[in-house]
Amino acid sequence: RDRVYVAQSGLLGKGLPNHYAAYTSSVDSAQLGEGKDTVQVKLETTATDGAKVSKTYTFHRGSYLIDVDYTIDNTTKAPISGDAYFRLRRADFKPEGEARFLPVYTGPAVYSAEEKLQKVSFSDVEKGKRNFVESAKDGWVGILQHYFVAAWVPKAGEERQNFTQALDHKEYSVGVRVHLPVVEPGKTATTAMQLYAGPAVTALDKITPGLGLSVDYGLMTPISKPMFWLMSTLHGWVGNWGLAIILLTLMLKLLLFPVSAAGFRSMAKMRVVAPKLQRIKEQYADDRERQHKAMMELYKTEKINPVGGCLPLLIQMPLFLSLYDAILASVELRHAPFVGWITDLSSPDPWYVLPALMAATMLLQTRLNPAPADPMQAKIMKTMPIAFGVMFFFFPAGLVLYSVVNSSLSIVQQWVITRSLEKVKA
Repeated sequence: RDRVYVAQSGLLGKGLPNHYAAYTSSVDSAQLGEGKDTVQVKLETTATDGAKVSKTYTFHRGSYLIDVDYTIDNTTKAPISGDAYFRLRRADFKPEGEARFLPVYTGPAVYSAEEKLQKVSFSDVEKGKRNFVESAKDGWVGILQHYFVAAWVPKAGEERQNFTQALDHKEYSVGVRVHLPVVEPGKTATTAMQLYAGPAVTALDKITPGLGLSVDYGLMTPISKPMFWLMSTLHGWVGNWGLAIILLTLMLKLLLFPVSAAGFRSMAKMRVVAPKLQRIKEQYADDRERQHKAMMELYKTEKINPVGGCLPLLIQMPLFLSLYDAILASVELRHAPFVGWITDLSSPDPWYVLPALMAATMLLQTRLNPAPADPMQAKIMKTMPIAFGVMFFFFPAGLVLYSVVNSSLSIVQQWVITRSLEKVKA
């Protein structure tokens, strides 16, 4: 029961059938025929007052979109009025195989043009919080999880009430409620809704505005979207998502070469003058003020900016975080093979080769960097490769591949710059 995840719908009103009602069908099976784009499954029941109600599911070829239509045939002598509701019911569980340590949201979401995408965590639903537009004429309601989304999509312009609800057994629901037109005796009325249940991709905006936001790139969305577009273009050329990640990382490195080169050059200079800095520390061990003054004079003489190695990294960080988010959020990498034993770039490396390489590159990079002046910082720098190496054991292979390539290219660049400065100094 802890894996409950269902879509439910029904009618509210005197005698009208809810999602517990029993329906029947006039056929035993339905099949999408050759050359046909849709197939319908019609279910029928009778309201307690005698009215006829039918529910029709329309499935589309090659689509995760399902049309759900209710038709009320008023065969009684009194008008029928009520509401229709469409909801998703889910237990609070993490999808199987989801990597740990990754910031992936699982829970209800409500979108409207006024408030944009509003996430309502299961804990917020439990507490009865309402942090979304309850009455709207556009948007959708759904449940997000890594790579996938299930959403009810009402007709554009149709008034609806969005809702969330805490149920028994640690289950929760998010849904939408719409008013039914009054059905006079001898008349019929229809209400319709669409259900999308499938992968989260940006192209979902074609179904309804805002549904593409189910691909959660986080704060870096304005940069991550074009990053993924470029990665997809590269994939179209090479036919392998792993190679596309490598090429994209290489392109970013080339783009940022002048910035990173300046940073590595500053660190290389710090490494060259490290013996002089050590002598200053020993000479003025008991006088921190004179020690600091002597170090500043040395930096000035050698034309070194002591923070020059950090600033370029800060400039690069948004681009690399954007690429990180683009890789993390893209369902296209799910079950995408790279090479040999890596058959799924969205899952951890089964042989842990990439995490081991990542730890090795980080260790080598710390050795190329100048030793921190503070002993405590030096100890932290030595333990970071081990700590990050352990974390990367649980990261998707695609993310680790990007990190390994990025670190390897940085090592080569840093080594070349350091060697050239050391030769000039010699």
